[in-house]
Amino acid sequence: MSKLFQCLYLLIMVCFPVSVFAADTTLDKADNAFMMVCTALVLFMIVPGIALFYGGLLRSKNVLSLMAQTMVILALVSVIWVVYGYSFAFSEGNDFFGGFEQFMLKGISIESLSATIPQFVHVAFQGAFACLTVALVVGALGERIKFSAILIFTFIWTTFAYLPMAHMVWGGGLLAQDGALDFAGGTVVHINAAVAGLVGAYLLGKRTGLGKEAIKPHNLPMVFMGTAILFIGWFGFNAGSAGSADSIAALAFINTVIAASGAILSWTIGEWIFRDKPSLLGACSGCLAGLVGVTPAAGTVGVGGALIIGLVSGIAGLWGVVILKRWLKVDDVCDVFGVHGVCGVVGCLLTGVFTSATLGGMGYAEGVTMIKQVGIQAFSVLICVVWTAIVAYLAFVIADKTTGLRVNVEHEREGLDITYHGESAYN
Repeated sequence: MSKLFQCLYLLIMVCFPVSVFAADTTLDKADNAFMMVCTALVLFMIVPGIALFYGGLLRSKNVLSLMAQTMVILALVSVIWVVYGYSFAFSEGNDFFGGFEQFMLKGISIESLSATIPQFVHVAFQGAFACLTVALVVGALGERIKFSAILIFTFIWTTFAYLPMAHMVWGGGLLAQDGALDFAGGTVVHINAAVAGLVGAYLLGKRTGLGKEAIKPHNLPMVFMGTAILFIGWFGFNAGSAGSADSIAALAFINTVIAASGAILSWTIGEWIFRDKPSLLGACSGCLAGLVGVTPAAGTVGVGGALIIGLVSGIAGLWGVVILKRWLKVDDVCDVFGVHGVCGVVGCLLTGVFTSATLGGMGYAEGVTMIKQVGIQAFSVLICVVWTAIVAYLAFVIADKTTGLRVNVEHEREGLDITYHGESAYN
């Protein structure tokens, strides 16, 4: 009998190499290198990507304040992530929160693996997503929020909005169990940040002089440079969400290219038709609109689906920053909601459509139809909007009661660079 088992074992080893069985438990150096590069690219999106993009959209007297906020948010969220954030997002828990199992990364060592990469790399990659999400929020609050208020908001909102959403979608929580598709952060990152920014912009009120004096971006080449860095970094953002250097990463990579290209064209042409001139700012905004739109879909839709998502996102984003913003009567300085919110919703819903195998996608789970999947996607959007709106409101109110939310008029007119940081970007 033992000889029979030995023969069967040898036959299995010949037909199915050991690497097949060990793929989920053996370190793959190629995957490890790939994911470390992707992590660096996501961090590159924050500093300098977001800092340059948002900084160029502000007036010159406030550009350093935005950059300082971005840098310190990166540091604060990174500390939160290592202390308890990763554990709350990715360890076992209930439908909304993980537990304290990996508090201070307890139990994680250099031998610990997450699939085929060191778990430390997974911690760093997902931590970069958390930092990026909070940094996106400040674009809606620019030129009038206190630095101290940003720090209080970051601590509260990261803990009670970002971490639960990450757990619900990626950590086995409520929306993951429901079957929601969000490959790289349509709900967790973009809608989450956009709604928080919208709530903050309403609570802060409009900038002094808005509508009475010219308030324009001070440096469009800086905006272009920030867009270019974000575009490059987005390949780490989307392709890296595959978790390894495999065919899904390749699909996410090409989908990122084609969606951004489609949105640049649709935004530019739309602006050309309705506003007479195609602008550089419009092309940059279109690029981000397409990237946002394809984020939840990058690894599950085909290239044709990604192109359509990009084309639709470009038009939707243009509508969001030109028409919807006027309807909402809100001073969202860098159009965070118009681009990340609107295109995030568009992308999440269209993910439910173009994941269909008949439309070139990877296909749905067994027994799931297109209508059902779109319904699941809509439910995930609704949960995200309601959850983050409530937490953001409470976080901003607590910040207002603690240190005050908005700078005084004199400081706002002089500029936050000098009044809050004692520096000037341009001498």
